[in-house]
Amino acid sequence: MLALLHEWLIGPFDYGFMRRAAVGGLALSLAAPPMGVFLMLRGMSLIGDAMAHAILPGVALGFLLAGFSLPIMSLGGVLSGLLVAVLAGSVSQMTGHREDSAMASFFLISLAAGVMLVSLGGSSVDLTHVLFGSILAVNTTALLLIAAISSVIVITLAVIFRALVVECLDPLFLRGQGMQGGLVHGVFLGLVVLNLTAGFQTLGTLMAVGLMMLPATTARFWSKRLEGLISIAIVLAMVASTGGLLLSYHLSIPSGPAIILLAGIGYIASALFGRYHSLLTRLRRQAEPLGAPEPH
Repeated sequence: MLALLHEWLIGPFDYGFMRRAAVGGLALSLAAPPMGVFLMLRGMSLIGDAMAHAILPGVALGFLLAGFSLPIMSLGGVLSGLLVAVLAGSVSQMTGHREDSAMASFFLISLAAGVMLVSLGGSSVDLTHVLFGSILAVNTTALLLIAAISSVIVITLAVIFRALVVECLDPLFLRGQGMQGGLVHGVFLGLVVLNLTAGFQTLGTLMAVGLMMLPATTARFWSKRLEGLISIAIVLAMVASTGGLLLSYHLSIPSGPAIILLAGIGYIASALFGRYHSLLTRLRRQAEPLGAPEPH
């Protein structure tokens, strides 16, 4: 039994590429879920998906200029994502349209432009790599970059944590304390772009947002407190990234989709059996007499 467990859970990490992929996944799991929790609390869950597409033109342009150079592609992704965020905010202020509708418009434009650029400069294999990533191909340079970006995100998030919480709950109070809500919002969007840029190498531009949002939305079925949401989301992301890698290794399936699908299974199971707002909780509430206390 122990030999079987070792073969399934420990043995795959004897290979260097599996160890690098695991460390990269764990680094993203520390940085991405807290961002997803705040996006969810701010009613901006789909903004994360839009920003994931917004980085594609910059990544594609970096690919055209320097091939698969992760630093150049990452820099292009950051600049592209920030540019789209600024453009969407500017259009929203000038025209009065909601920011999410402007962001949706720009993300469609970005997606089409990025796919076109990669197609012009490479093959269908290159396009697949950019769109869907390859966590098993993470090298030392990519791993250091992912770790550095994740560290910057965690540290910056810790610095602006209180202001971000207040800005989510009561922006007028934040303004009354002499702090600019727009500045906090801008820094937060910048962190989202950085996180998605770090994730595109492993999960691709189309699925990088999965490790950010799925653990965050799953955590809401298990906790009502902010610290609980963040902690549970991080643990779920770590389990999904490590478990997805192991499934990918043993079943010979793509690693990125395996990670996101495992996180998706966690979401569906939590929606059915979670402690709060799940189907099971609703059925129990209907079966209980009126006035029965809710679980804490």
